Amino acid sequence: QLQVAESGGGLVQSGGSLRLSCAASGFTLDEYAVGWFRQAPGKGREGIACIDSGGSQYYGDSGKGRFTIFRDSAKNTVYLQMNSLEPEDTAVYSCGAHWTRGITTIQVMCGSGIVDYWGQGTQVTVSS
Repeated sequence: QLQVAESGGGLVQSGGSLRLSCAASGFTLDEYAVGWFRQAPGKGREGIACIDSGGSQYYGDSGKGRFTIFRDSAKNTVYLQMNSLEPEDTAVYSCGAHWTRGITTIQVMCGSGIVDYWGQGTQVTVSS
């Protein structure tokens, strides 16, 4: 069964850091573009950061400057390092993998949420 699963969410104080993990099973994550998305209560889903199979990264407005997306090929995992967290970052964070077929750019993936495999999401809560 092909799937991805997130972990690493939790409660953190404003200014703190968290590292989210997106682990794949049943397929090699290096061959896919991977994105991190979030959805806060009452808001739509937004793309935070995406990384392609070559390692190029794209960050949405909310991810620029404070968040970093990176791969660990040995662990078949993609991470999202989040620093200087603010209460406005409180949301359910989900990762998704997409087989781009050399067509979909990570900018489009992040902007449109084009994903083949979604994880179940992990809650991040930032207290003030």
